[in-house]
Amino acid sequence: MNSAELDQWTNYWLAVVEQALSSWISPQAPAGLGEAMRYAVLDGGKRLRPLLVLAAREAVAHGTKDDVLDEAALRAACAVELIHAYSLVHDDMPCMDNDLLRRGKLTVHAQFGEAQALLAGDALQALAFEFLTPDASTIPDTVQARLCRLLATSAGHAGMAGGQAIDLASVGMALSEDQLRQMHRLKTGALLEGSVMMGAACGNASPQALSGLKRYGEALGLAFQVVDDILDVIADSATLGKTAGKDAANDKPTYVSLLGLGKAKSYVQFLLQEALEALHSTGLTHTHTLAALAERVANRNT
Repeated sequence: MNSAELDQWTNYWLAVVEQALSSWISPQAPAGLGEAMRYAVLDGGKRLRPLLVLAAREAVAHGTKDDVLDEAALRAACAVELIHAYSLVHDDMPCMDNDLLRRGKLTVHAQFGEAQALLAGDALQALAFEFLTPDASTIPDTVQARLCRLLATSAGHAGMAGGQAIDLASVGMALSEDQLRQMHRLKTGALLEGSVMMGAACGNASPQALSGLKRYGEALGLAFQVVDDILDVIADSATLGKTAGKDAANDKPTYVSLLGLGKAKSYVQFLLQEALEALHSTGLTHTHTLAALAERVANRNT
């Protein structure tokens, strides 16, 4: 898949996801909560996690359509974006990263106040699981349960939240490469890997395919965070849409501080090859979109 084809695929699904999110996140929540929730999610972000869900669904669908499983994948794509958005709302608050810029606009707590931001994050997390378990749905209960477990595991103490706890506890500390890799795999990688596996859960995939997709998700998730570390050093805030140089200012361990800029860049390319080799090992024939997304992650500049 070339860049133009990926752009066409991405633009189509971004519009579908944005429409679904806008329809499903009600502005009617009490006391302005809906407005804060919509502000946190809509009109911003790369939507990489939803795209990974949909690309993995495409891979395990073997080129066939199934309206029920396609709906499950779209719901999973939106649910994982809600979890990601809630985590950003909480991460930006004064008790954690204390940031004022996210996705090119004021962070939620800066716009709505700390209490409303906290509640918006809480509500988005709960809503994610509502998305996965709709009323009167024809999505099999086993698929709904599997998606809920994958999302909860990716987001909880053994995933994103655990990684954030390590991150906060590691400020000013010198971590080994193994320790830094583990932190990144939990904090950022777990939800990206979980996105891939949620898409894979919306279809019939062999153990071989699932194993390869899991290894793809692990490599891609780590590559994404290493690139983030690099961009925090070399890009400016206007380009990133968030505060640049934050990691160094907060004395946080990163791949750049541990390996140096050149070796960090080389490591990204190594991880990209790992991801592509993992896709090849799946035996699936419709992995071209996942491969193109991995290339884009490794070579992104925002």
